[in-house]
Amino acid sequence: MTLEERIQLAETRVCTTVFPFLTNHHDTLFGGKAMAIMDEVSFMAGTRFCRKRLVTVSTDRIDFEKAIPSGSIIEAVAKVASVGRTSLKVKVEIYLEKMYEEGRELAIQGMFTFVALDDDKKPIPVLEGLDIEA
Repeated sequence: MTLEERIQLAETRVCTTVFPFLTNHHDTLFGGKAMAIMDEVSFMAGTRFCRKRLVTVSTDRIDFEKAIPSGSIIEAVAKVASVGRTSLKVKVEIYLEKMYEEGRELAIQGMFTFVALDDDKKPIPVLEGLDIEA
């Protein structure tokens, strides 16, 4: 399997409905909840990619481009963007769908960095042991 094929297979999508208990005082998705969703879906994509223990070490940037009102459907899409020696970066996009209208639009995007760890919680090579064609 090529690196690109493995990246494609690891793409992860999670959908949810924005109910009132997920919103802030403006009746839009609470930013902290959006970040938690993004961290979780990016963790899943990274784990599916390398099948190693991962921990979040940083977020490069999260752009809140459009408010997501209560009563919306959201889809979080995570894809491995780059692979280092012991780390990988995962790009996450959250798309907003109005419940009773066609179409969707990009609302939030960000980049999450993970490090692979061994049983002693020491960094290990992400690609070690994977059958990746050169």
